[in-house]
Amino acid sequence: MLQPYGISIGLKEHSNPVTPKAYTPKSPSGSLPPDSDNNACPARNFYTYDSFINASKRFPRFGTTGSPTTPKREIAAFLAQISHETTGGWATAPDGPYAWGLCFKEEISPQSHYCDSTNTQWPCYPGQSYKGRGPIQLSWNYNYGPAGKALGFDGLRNPDVVSNNSLFAFQTGYGFVTNIINGGLECGIPDDSRVNDRIGYFQRYATMFNVDTGPNLDCANQKSF
Repeated sequence: MLQPYGISIGLKEHSNPVTPKAYTPKSPSGSLPPDSDNNACPARNFYTYDSFINASKRFPRFGTTGSPTTPKREIAAFLAQISHETTGGWATAPDGPYAWGLCFKEEISPQSHYCDSTNTQWPCYPGQSYKGRGPIQLSWNYNYGPAGKALGFDGLRNPDVVSNNSLFAFQTGYGFVTNIINGGLECGIPDDSRVNDRIGYFQRYATMFNVDTGPNLDCANQKSF
């Protein structure tokens, strides 16, 4: 699950004419991964292309700077991370295991309410669960609180916004790399299957965007964040 939500958000609209929309393909169904609108996916029709593009306007430098290679890789990496977190794929899945990202919008059968009662800055609200929600599976009260404050919703009293509003859902996912998302569990481990799944998605999106991935794709030699 997510480590504490260290947020730094630019709230200005895009002023650069080069935006993620210029690089990101739109499927005929209006979804992102081609199978995320399959009837088998609980998040069917939730993670729309238009919501992704509109959410990116909160982050004016996302997918807008550098040579064409840089924003393509950045968008591919973002889509890879959120696809891994919400994957519905398996080894022999139709169209391959990396075609089923963004299949879920909330954690299935959570083991707890993810309430850290010792955190007094972002106290849990009675009756609420801070289970994984949205494309990055935002979790814990100490992440919902600051995320909501930064983005304009009450994350502690109404965490369901992240699984009910696709615009806010996408906005909670920007700015994360594997080491921040799950470094304590996945980094510093050679050939970790979870990291390999992230890489598989990244390679798939990079192919879609006609850009090479570059080297050093894992975090096997990194200390956790």
